[in-house]
Amino acid sequence: QVQLVESGGGLVQAGGSLRLSCVASGHTISRYTMGWFRQAPGKEREFVAAIIWSGEYPYYADSVKGRFTISRDNAKNTVYLQMNSLKPEDTAAYYCAAAVRPLGAVQGTRGSEYNYWGQGTQVTVSS
Repeated sequence: QVQLVESGGGLVQAGGSLRLSCVASGHTISRYTMGWFRQAPGKEREFVAAIIWSGEYPYYADSVKGRFTISRDNAKNTVYLQMNSLKPEDTAAYYCAAAVRPLGAVQGTRGSEYNYWGQGTQVTVSS
């Protein structure tokens, strides 16, 4: 079993930045595809970003492309989401997820492809 714990959320003004972290325990995630998803109140969960085991070829939702950066440190069993130029519409609970197999740019956007999920961290962007 893999446990994922997110941190780094908070309240920030529009245009500001936050860096989310997701620390895994229970098993190494060095070969896993890791993703970030978010869910705003009253809305469905949506894909944000994902990264394969090597750290190459990250992919993003169009709504965050150019503003968010996903990265990973396999030695620390940790995945990050750097969020810049935040907008009020980025307000949501952000969830880290792990998939035990490699996921391409289409599969990786589907929450159903992931095996493990964190409890989420809240990001609130004020206007």
